[in-house]
Amino acid sequence: MFPIRDHNPSQQTPYVTYGLIVVNVLVFLSYWSLFSDERALNAFFLDWALLPARISQGDGYITLLTTMFMHGGLLHLAGNMLFLWIFGDNLEDEMGHVGFLLFYLAAGLGAALTHVIAAPWSAVPTVGASGAIAGVMGGYLLLFPKAKVDILFIFIIFFRIFSVPAWMMLGVWFVLQLISGVGADPATGGVAYWAHAGGFVVGFILTLPVWLKHGGTTYWSRTHGQPPHPEARYELTPTRIPRVRRRR
Repeated sequence: MFPIRDHNPSQQTPYVTYGLIVVNVLVFLSYWSLFSDERALNAFFLDWALLPARISQGDGYITLLTTMFMHGGLLHLAGNMLFLWIFGDNLEDEMGHVGFLLFYLAAGLGAALTHVIAAPWSAVPTVGASGAIAGVMGGYLLLFPKAKVDILFIFIIFFRIFSVPAWMMLGVWFVLQLISGVGADPATGGVAYWAHAGGFVVGFILTLPVWLKHGGTTYWSRTHGQPPHPEARYELTPTRIPRVRRRR
């Protein structure tokens, strides 16, 4: 289940969102050549990726920041940038350019610290913007719970695009992080589920002042959980595969 777009167009050019995407791509390209040399790549990650054990020993605090601009592969990068592109512009609309940048970095730091707390002595390098982007998703859920999000649902060979409210897509995603986090050992590597969950909660909390400034529950009553401006409309048509008749 992958989100491909929302129906919540930004009202101004999201320079920070675009800038973050560019920075993430450029950072990834800067060490792309190391993927052909596993030893060199591991050495690079040991220097700049988040190692909870290193933080617990009082060292490498800069990696709490650098880790959110690094990725473990092309698909990892592409998936994270897709989520940032879909949800980031609308929070930037509400928070302003500088405010959104500070929010993004704070959510990323909160996610990294959550991962350290979950696995304080893990020596497995952790990279990715997922925690910061999870914070963006948490803030989006608070401000636009009923904004429409188009998701691509794939089941074996069946695939189709559905339009669902943001609270459903983001809520299911958050619950899956919690369930996966309970069932996984964060010290052995893999997906940093607790970093995702922590970033989501931090982002939700950091967005509360914006929500309260708009009126809190009154804002929800006024907008019915929808974007405070006309939504974008897309035609969702089923994919038609032409039939090939069998010759007799």
